[in-house]
Amino acid sequence: MGKKSFFEPISGFELPRFAGMPTFMRLPHVDLNHDKITEVDIGIIGAPWDAGTTNRPGPRHGPRQVRDMSTMIRAQHGVSNLRPFDLKNCADLGDIAPNPASLEDSLKRIESYFSKIKDLNILPLTVGGDHLCSLPILRSLSKTEPVGLIQFDSHTDLFHSYFDGQMYTHGTPFRRAIEENLIDPKRTVQVGIRGTNYDNEDRDFAKSEGIRIITIEEFFERGIPDVISEVKSIVGDEKTYLSYDIDFIDPAFAPGTGTPEVGGPNSFQALDVVRKLNGLNLIGADVVEISPPFDPSGGTAFLGSSVLFEILCIMVK
Repeated sequence: MGKKSFFEPISGFELPRFAGMPTFMRLPHVDLNHDKITEVDIGIIGAPWDAGTTNRPGPRHGPRQVRDMSTMIRAQHGVSNLRPFDLKNCADLGDIAPNPASLEDSLKRIESYFSKIKDLNILPLTVGGDHLCSLPILRSLSKTEPVGLIQFDSHTDLFHSYFDGQMYTHGTPFRRAIEENLIDPKRTVQVGIRGTNYDNEDRDFAKSEGIRIITIEEFFERGIPDVISEVKSIVGDEKTYLSYDIDFIDPAFAPGTGTPEVGGPNSFQALDVVRKLNGLNLIGADVVEISPPFDPSGGTAFLGSSVLFEILCIMVK
């Protein structure tokens, strides 16, 4: 065997998976002040913040549990045999430090952090946190031009406001992103939408702006290959952001989330939708809304870390 790369994850044959300091996929920890930061191609980043949560809190603990459960991720994809860590320098960049006492300050902190990541030409893969985390990330990554959006979710997150004019919650990030010209609504597609509704406000907004909503009923009726073919045709080969809410998955398989909706995809389907996204021009991605208090055993976090690995495998290409 040749000399190991600094960016190669630790193998379970070298150190048992229950031992050592947990990092995302057992990658090296490289913060913004590390001398290796300029060599990083893809950075996996924790966003431990859930101040946008309107019901059951807990996603602030998501990155820590995902790190722990992701020690089970190995270096080679089980289907494609792709070895992503051989193709790109990947590292755990640590956590953004939010301000738990101020939503507004936390939004600024997250945006500032990702602006630095963009300046370093690092492709970010983020673990939330609630879905409001996506807004400040988009503010930094797409401030010069709107990008396409692929969103796997059970909710649209397109509401105008909550609780008498509160504009920033995990139910509003993509409404704000469209208003701020961060995403192109005609290159935005939401997959898996389901559940009971307050009213039709979010759906009416989506229709008026040209956002494509693929409900869970249509998803199952058409099948994954056909749906993903349309998804790819909508975003095309221009810059696109991928956002994956863990509540896209049926709570029988991913109970650890704050706003579960029954009737969703199973674990295999949750991975397969990402596998079929090869060839996209991704500027970044996130996996959000993993809430350890509702699944202390870590099953949801392990499924989330598996989704994370699937996204990484399409990002390295």
